[in-house]
Amino acid sequence: MSETKVPRRAAIAFIFVTVMLDMLAVGLIIPVMPKLILQMEGGNSGSAAKLMGFFGFSWSLMQFIFAPILGALSDRFGRRTVILFSNVGLGLNYILMAWAPTLVWFYLGRLISGITAASISTAGAYIADVTPPEKRAAGFGMLGAAFGVGFIIGPVLGGFLGHVNPRLPFWVAAGFSLTNALYGFFVLPESLAKDKRTAFQWSKANPVASFDLLQSKPALLGLASVHFLHNLAHQVLPVIFVLFADYRYHWSSKTVGIVFAFVGVGSMIVQGGLVRPIVARFGERRTMIAGYVSGTISFVLMGLAGDGLQFWLALPLMSFWGLAGPSVQGMMTQTLLPTEQGRLQGALQGITAITGMIGPLLFTQIFAYFISRNAPVHAPGAPFLLASLFLLLALMVGVQVTQKQVSMKIA
Repeated sequence: MSETKVPRRAAIAFIFVTVMLDMLAVGLIIPVMPKLILQMEGGNSGSAAKLMGFFGFSWSLMQFIFAPILGALSDRFGRRTVILFSNVGLGLNYILMAWAPTLVWFYLGRLISGITAASISTAGAYIADVTPPEKRAAGFGMLGAAFGVGFIIGPVLGGFLGHVNPRLPFWVAAGFSLTNALYGFFVLPESLAKDKRTAFQWSKANPVASFDLLQSKPALLGLASVHFLHNLAHQVLPVIFVLFADYRYHWSSKTVGIVFAFVGVGSMIVQGGLVRPIVARFGERRTMIAGYVSGTISFVLMGLAGDGLQFWLALPLMSFWGLAGPSVQGMMTQTLLPTEQGRLQGALQGITAITGMIGPLLFTQIFAYFISRNAPVHAPGAPFLLASLFLLLALMVGVQVTQKQVSMKIA
């Protein structure tokens, strides 16, 4: 389908389904990939954690290199082309990982996934294309809700499929990604008009040059720092939770899947249903503050939880952390012109990729150290306490940089 003018609600519905299917595929493998690596490593939790850190670092390195390139390509050729390319690449990657006979092939699959997993940043640019500035926080909230729906179904289904065969979720994930590509090919319209596209320049598409855009305005650079701390804290969940839950609470893949589903429900309710009215009532800045306060407290409670029930009780509060991300992204998009939204989302994914390089190595090493005999205190929840510190810093920086709202307007 070529460039098509569609109503804003219909366009957001299209991108909602695209992201939901993408996250459903990702959610399928979350409960099983760490345990599959654990099996390959002979059941050693510390060794598996370090290997997971290396896998996560490599995946994010590919994101860091290729995200700005794909973001710039979406500004040149349109969002739809990049989204379709991403979904086909992810589908082929999951097939490779389902078949992989050794860790080397498994590792190669993760590299391919890192290169092609660009549909999220492009989806963010899509939202900016079809949504007026004052309603973008709500649009990004719907994007977060799509994450939530994917994580409601994906991890639960992945946990049950993994109980049958640890490789089965990868085959199913491949099916979802390829189905997503077909959906986009026949249904997803283009959001970026040809007269708003810009020429592709390698000088602006490399991962270092992409950050020049973030330095163009003080407010944008400050919010980019908040985005960095936000995503660094978020790394603790996909990186260490499965191993943490297995080590501390002896939870099965099914239980882990249910926990992720609960997180997804909370994310869907908050980002899909509450962001819009709360931002309308209190503004993006206050909504951001409420989100980071909730996230900081919830991670402290998780890190200190002595049993599974206490951990469960912290999850509802963590859901309100979802107020922060859409608010920050909404404020960032308002500082730039429509022709710069693709580069912005590519740069933001580059930041996320950097946190993906730091987070897996950092959180897995912290976890491995604090469950070892050399640790001064046995504290498997230490990674969650560190994540709470990052969110506290995000709160402080966010409050400081948004004090003058007039600086958030296009110069």
